[in-house]
Amino acid sequence: MSLDFPCIKHCDWVQLPYSWLIMDDYVVIEDEEVKEIREALEESNLASAAEKIQNYFNQLDHVTLNVAVTGESGSGKSTFVNAFRGVGDDETDSAPTGVVETTMEPKCYPHPKYPNVQVWDLPGIGTPNFRADEYLQKVGFERYDFFIIIASERFKVSNVELAREIQKMKKRFYFVRSKIDDNIRAEKRKKNFDQDTTLNQIREDCIKGLQTNGVESPVVFLISSFDLGYYDFPLLEETMERELPKHKRNILLLSLPNLTLEINNKKKEALQADIWKMALLSGAVATVPIPGLSVAVDVTILVKEITRYYQAFSLDDESLQNLSARTEVPLEELKAVCKSPLNKEISADVIIKLLTKAAGASLMVIEYWVSTIPVLGSMAAGGISYATTYQMLKSCLNELADDSQNVLMRALQSEV
Repeated sequence: MSLDFPCIKHCDWVQLPYSWLIMDDYVVIEDEEVKEIREALEESNLASAAEKIQNYFNQLDHVTLNVAVTGESGSGKSTFVNAFRGVGDDETDSAPTGVVETTMEPKCYPHPKYPNVQVWDLPGIGTPNFRADEYLQKVGFERYDFFIIIASERFKVSNVELAREIQKMKKRFYFVRSKIDDNIRAEKRKKNFDQDTTLNQIREDCIKGLQTNGVESPVVFLISSFDLGYYDFPLLEETMERELPKHKRNILLLSLPNLTLEINNKKKEALQADIWKMALLSGAVATVPIPGLSVAVDVTILVKEITRYYQAFSLDDESLQNLSARTEVPLEELKAVCKSPLNKEISADVIIKLLTKAAGASLMVIEYWVSTIPVLGSMAAGGISYATTYQMLKSCLNELADDSQNVLMRALQSEV
């Protein structure tokens, strides 16, 4: 099935597959919203469809994700909090780390690029007077979307008790075995070292400890907070994303550090799913015959969206510096593989130049004059604006996704 945009009856403008509105992996608009948008388009009411999409984006701006990180003292909770947010342990807004418990009260650490994603560093568990039910009440369990329970050795009774209480309250939790890099380094000294064998032994030991304490079919994710891209973190990310409500999946995915090629590709798919909606907004404005209005709105949309791509792919200086420090690849070498001109500057001036190059100055003039023609002229102007914005966003997304992939490939070369 396909939809004509903006009107099936009066304008052979452009067709998009209806399936783009509802994607299996990235549900971006609910069924009822799709129905309303479709009806508005079929009734030639482009403005109404655009308004519904804009309302949807406004709602997304207020979606929050609260992640609770807990576990015994010294298990590496704070280090994980920092890694999850893509910041180093010694940065000004990082969670304090140390060999002793540094977290006495629940502490919220907003994501530096996505402040609606809030990672909470909770006080350590496992003290002699620990009671799971009282602990959850104290830390305000109702605010969290899910819990990550971290242990640096075998999971103990306190971990299991906490998991049971979380389960009673119908919340999700994940067992994470941290500091795997320490274990690998220690085992490498042995003559017959095999990494897969070592990882399987650690995982089986953790699972055995949980089963001994009454946990049925436990799943344990092995991670290193200093090398999140390795071991089981990609699997943990995939599991969390799959089990979140639909409207919170994208915000989790986009906020994650760009650690693997798989995450990079999934981010591109998620961002691409929004392109037609932003282009439709552009087309709606183009039907209004006011000089300069369409171009001004197009530039605003493009700057906003391209900046979102830039942040999601971790191409900003701070993210590249963190990657450089972690992989010991010089920052200049990471920047050298970035080919898109957008990596130098994202501004209204740059976007206008790209827009002029893509559409042609004469086409912009035509768009305005066409929009002054009653009914059909407005629709044609909307079609021109839609097509231009769509192609611009698609091109810029591809460029930045390729740059991000090149950066990752260069960083991974140093870790082989």
